[in-house]
Amino acid sequence: MRILLWHVHGSWATAFVQGGHDYLMPVVPDRGPDGRGRALTYPWPPNVREIFWDRLREEEVDVVVLQRPHEADLVERWLGRRPGRDLPAVYVEHNTPTGAVPHTRHHLADRTDIPLVHVTHFNDLFWDSGRAPTRVIEHGVPDPGYRYTGDIPHAGVVVNEPLRRHRVAGTDLLTTLAKSAPLDVFGMKVTGLPYQTFEDLPQRVMHAELARRRVYLHPYRWTSLGLSLIEAMLLGMPVVALASTEAVEAVPAGAGVISTRVATLATALETFLADPARAVQAGKTARTTALTRYDLGRFLTNWNLLLHEVHA
Repeated sequence: MRILLWHVHGSWATAFVQGGHDYLMPVVPDRGPDGRGRALTYPWPPNVREIFWDRLREEEVDVVVLQRPHEADLVERWLGRRPGRDLPAVYVEHNTPTGAVPHTRHHLADRTDIPLVHVTHFNDLFWDSGRAPTRVIEHGVPDPGYRYTGDIPHAGVVVNEPLRRHRVAGTDLLTTLAKSAPLDVFGMKVTGLPYQTFEDLPQRVMHAELARRRVYLHPYRWTSLGLSLIEAMLLGMPVVALASTEAVEAVPAGAGVISTRVATLATALETFLADPARAVQAGKTARTTALTRYDLGRFLTNWNLLLHEVHA
């Protein structure tokens, strides 16, 4: 099957393109958001093919996977086909709703021709999806292997664009939590902060560095489910996370500490830093949980069933 999709969410796409299909990634001249092509920092297989946007009409596309509202218009302009009508389509909702959250209506809520796929049950619960046919396909994450050493007694944090996503990503909490534990924040190099920051690294390099930290801190307030949390669990790291959105389902008892109280999170960081044996045990529980719930094979099977369903 030939599947058209955009490089929007690198970690999710890394799992999705393992499905054995032919994947077409649009490219625009400046490789901006509407045409980044292949990822540079994630290991994608060779069956992910770049194609310039003005050559798409020459391709036989079987299904388009939409991830942003305006992509339906891009498909119609670039291919001359309407998603859901002339071309089978599905829409992946990666994000939590914004605005008046309990009443936020999805832009596909009045359509019945494009299945709406939520990546977490939290998303499915909080979006008003209206008449759109919905289902949940939980994340699947390629296993990076047990790599935990914890030899650096710091807390590791992964936050892309930490300044722009300030309160959403919980970046504002880091100044307070840094008083309880040294923090190493991966995602953007910023100076003048009370914690150490590192630029965005290739995934394999970041995993190796992250696994050296004693504990993983997940400060996100309002995100569907940060895949960095699952990746940290797979690495074998104990986790300390805000008890918000899907994190309360992802982190079981024994794998770490989740709470809405910043003081509780601070104490948990101190405890794991001071007790390496406890950190190792919690990390092993986290890995076992993540391997079971976020299995890549289950994810790809569920997606293949849906893709064949819409293409039939």
